[in-house]
Amino acid sequence: MAHTTFQVGRLRCHALEAGRQALDGGAMFGVVPKPLWQRRIPADDKNRIPLALRCLLVEHDDGLVLVDTGLGNKENDKFKDIYGVANDGKDGRTRLEDALAELGHAPADVRWVIDSHLHFDHAGGNTYREGGGGGGGAGGAIRITFPRATYVVQKGELEFARHTNERTAASYLPHNFERVPFTLIDGEAEPLPGIRCLPTPGHVPYHQSVVVESGGERVCFLADLVPTSAHLPLPWIMGYDLEPLVTLESKRRLYARAEGEGWLLFFEHDPAVVAGRLGRDGKAFALVDPLLAG
Repeated sequence: MAHTTFQVGRLRCHALEAGRQALDGGAMFGVVPKPLWQRRIPADDKNRIPLALRCLLVEHDDGLVLVDTGLGNKENDKFKDIYGVANDGKDGRTRLEDALAELGHAPADVRWVIDSHLHFDHAGGNTYREGGGGGGGAGGAIRITFPRATYVVQKGELEFARHTNERTAASYLPHNFERVPFTLIDGEAEPLPGIRCLPTPGHVPYHQSVVVESGGERVCFLADLVPTSAHLPLPWIMGYDLEPLVTLESKRRLYARAEGEGWLLFFEHDPAVVAGRLGRDGKAFALVDPLLAG
């Protein structure tokens, strides 16, 4: 199955499997030594670890809400080989579109799209290229994937994406965001009832996580604050993070709320674990009650 369904209060939620990528394990775990991280997610012969491209769909009173959009169809074969991308769906669609179709929905049914940030593996599905992939500007026109949706992102993140440098340019691809008519928010915000955008900087300065609340229950879409369940320990932070010490404090603040209120934590990139609750293994944070991908 391309989706896993769970309930948050009265809201029906779906983890949508939008494909896979493979990134260098050392980069994914920063200063954590390989003998430690490879016990949790083994690497291939290129030192890459498998990562999900998992999005969250919420059946909300105001319409379908989609959090992050995967990688899309616009990149060429060389790009896909470098990043180990496997997200092609049926009949020229992406796996995200397949997952939506499995639930009986088309892209035009989505009413809200919330981007955690604008890196290519989180916002690539914001737009699509007519006629399928083929990056480098070749191929058909770029179109909005979810034409009836309100797209939401942090104001600072859009500005940051538009002003890249040698360190950030490879992650921010303009065709993923420049044509999108965003509704911009600034800091913590609730774009619709029960859907709260929570600034969690560090990976990038304007990264946000998304908390869905109903009936006293909450699920938090962590995005790249905690990309996999293996990254739950506070100092296990990606080498990709621009400000790792800021990430550390963002995790500490979020964990205090998650532990106190019993949040379900949703992992965008974990290859096997969709979600789980925060627990303790001695002094360290650990995952309890994991929800596994179907």
